[in-house]
Amino acid sequence: MGTKTSTTATDYPATLTIDYPDRELDRVTSFFRLFAVIPIAIVLGLMSDAALTWGSNLEGWRTGLTTGGIILFIPLVLMILFRTKYPRWWFDWNLAFTRFTYRVTAYILLMRDEYPSTDEEQAVHLQLVYPDARRDIGRVKPLIKWFLAIPHYIVLAFLAVAVSVVWIIAWFAILFTGRYPRGLFDFTQGVLRWGLRVQAYALLLVTDKYPAFSLED
Repeated sequence: MGTKTSTTATDYPATLTIDYPDRELDRVTSFFRLFAVIPIAIVLGLMSDAALTWGSNLEGWRTGLTTGGIILFIPLVLMILFRTKYPRWWFDWNLAFTRFTYRVTAYILLMRDEYPSTDEEQAVHLQLVYPDARRDIGRVKPLIKWFLAIPHYIVLAFLAVAVSVVWIIAWFAILFTGRYPRGLFDFTQGVLRWGLRVQAYALLLVTDKYPAFSLED
């Protein structure tokens, strides 16, 4: 199996950048964001076998992190285990669905006010590096990555609570000033980046590099 290897956030094969809205955000849609997101959340919910309960507890992005949803996971584990292959179209599907999920997440977290697209990149730039299954992924590692990632789950659970508080503060800030405070935006983006790296390691299985405990890109 080998030992657990670490990597810095800057060289990880899963990256996320959300353009900071350096302008006044829409106060009306921000005020009613939990209602405005319902149509696209229903679409996402219909695509996933996990019940989405978007809200201050960030269940949306935690669902994507801790369960399979519509992401191809178990078949992928078996394919890597027995064939040492990561079919390209499976990767493309997982990438497209993950991007869609993070666009909806950024919208519900008030980081952008463009309504999430099902296919266009918009202001949420998420990249995953397609792996060489024989070189980059150990055959047995996919069976135990969920266990190795437990320390991250614990830290991310606490960070999710912090992001919930930030969401409330940002909501009031947008209503009164039209702006999302930059420091709070960067913190929330950092937590989402962290979650993406863990997802790429334990669920999307694109790398065996252990994710860094970091909010940096």
